[in-house]
Amino acid sequence: MTDLHPIISSVTSRVVERSAAGRRAYLELIERERDGGVDRPRLSCGNLAHGFAASGADKPAIRAGGAMNVGIVTAYNDMLSAHQPYGGYPERMKLWAREAGITAQVAGGVPAMCDGVTQGQRGMELSLFSRDVIALSTAVALSHGMFEGAALLGICDKIVPGLLIGALRFGHLPMVLVPAGPMPSGLANKEKQRVRQLYAEGKVGRAELLEAEAASYHDAGTCTFYGTANSNQMMMEVMGLHVPGAAFINPGTKLRQEVTRAAVHRLAAIGWGGEDYRPIGRVIDEKAIVNAAVGLLATGGSTNHAIHLPAIARAAGIVIDWEDLDRLSSAVPLIARVYPNGSGDVNHFQAAGGMAYVISTLLDAGLLHGDILTIWQGGLRAYAADPVLAGDSLAWQPAPADPLDPQMLRPVADPFQPDGGMRLLQGNLGRATMKTSAVDPSRWTIEAPARVFHDQDDVNRAFKAGELDRDVVVVVRFQGPRANGMPELHKLTPPLGVLQDKGFKVALVTDGRMSGASGKVPAAIHITPEALGGGPLARLRDGDVVRVCAATGTLQALVDEAEWASRPEAAPPR
Repeated sequence: MTDLHPIISSVTSRVVERSAAGRRAYLELIERERDGGVDRPRLSCGNLAHGFAASGADKPAIRAGGAMNVGIVTAYNDMLSAHQPYGGYPERMKLWAREAGITAQVAGGVPAMCDGVTQGQRGMELSLFSRDVIALSTAVALSHGMFEGAALLGICDKIVPGLLIGALRFGHLPMVLVPAGPMPSGLANKEKQRVRQLYAEGKVGRAELLEAEAASYHDAGTCTFYGTANSNQMMMEVMGLHVPGAAFINPGTKLRQEVTRAAVHRLAAIGWGGEDYRPIGRVIDEKAIVNAAVGLLATGGSTNHAIHLPAIARAAGIVIDWEDLDRLSSAVPLIARVYPNGSGDVNHFQAAGGMAYVISTLLDAGLLHGDILTIWQGGLRAYAADPVLAGDSLAWQPAPADPLDPQMLRPVADPFQPDGGMRLLQGNLGRATMKTSAVDPSRWTIEAPARVFHDQDDVNRAFKAGELDRDVVVVVRFQGPRANGMPELHKLTPPLGVLQDKGFKVALVTDGRMSGASGKVPAAIHITPEALGGGPLARLRDGDVVRVCAATGTLQALVDEAEWASRPEAAPPR
């Protein structure tokens, strides 16, 4: 057995020590809920009758109360490609539950909005807040006391974090995360990005742009680039919340069906009435949270999880922060390149060895905690395998010994980059995070005059007018959660990429978000404190020289200290 890397061990110990009081209180909470909370035996006859009135063939079993009843919490809608496959899941899951001698009911639905649809639109201002609505909706669904376990159906950006935050309030219940898989590959992401830049330059029209976008996002399933949605699925694997290997199997396949069936059967095996009780509140512990951070760094995952992972952890009484991520990043090498960090998408990643290889090689290098409690038997090592069909039966084959495509995956001993590519930046502009895994090292340090904006649309107007054709640090402030919900600013990636391709030194500085679809332009994001309410970003002026440096962890306005301290804050936009 490989010894745990000393930095992984040190950060884990730091998280455990810092979390001691909160974690103890959380574990006491779920023990109380298990022993004396609301459940079916404690419901009055009227309560219970309401709960099984419309349950059809399952009514006798639910009424009798002898078998587990699983609550299905679903993010289904048929507008979004990632969640459309869930439409048929509940009825099939009820059949599979009966096979295992248990029952299942749809406990409730949660909203699932798409940052892809709302990108650059006013709806994006609701995006981050939707995580809290999803958490509340999950808690509402599970609050009825009708369930001894839950299946959580969700994939995308805020949906999985929201489901987990809500579910952890019911941490005494065993739960399994059930993904639906990525859509088959369409137009190559590099080609889509090329057309986007041509459109930003005015060299192609809307018809050509729409054709490229429709050829990329073309079928049911998750978008195939490695953004927040697919980073979610990676984290669920390294935390042991999936059936092993469930993350990246395409929808509508026999293999996807059988993995989902196994999830339902597994819930029956880990219920509190048996000998293998595995409540989600104990599955998600300090080691599992550190594993999620390691997986994020090793695969170049979404910076949105610099927000989501600490929030998930807090819901389980655990405190992890950006300093922990920065320290882990120094020890965890980048071993995957999935678009926008590379040319291939998540289907290519899966074909090259996928999560089975990632988990195998990270465990072998002592970079993951293998001794975590997962929903499956065998600890995290069970996840170093891929599900396959042996006839009509589900089986698992070991991860390949070596990556099947060295352009997509590398061993820890020969990584794409020696560190995890997520840096903490600090200075007189506040604290920010920067994802460097897709940024050429020659652009990790940018020092240039600032051009300050309060709206991303104004950036595009300035770009089209040629006002940004120079070395520039584009600052977009008043984009934090207090100001307007902290929208993602992907709309800026094409024009800033054009400026960079012209040879200019360009960086983005914002208290908003860019997430996992950010690419080659260096971006200091999530600046805290945000500009609204006294953050130093509100003091910045056009022409101030700003230094953004991932190498030294610097985010600094190069302004005389006395002048900086005396400057008034800019008035926030309406």
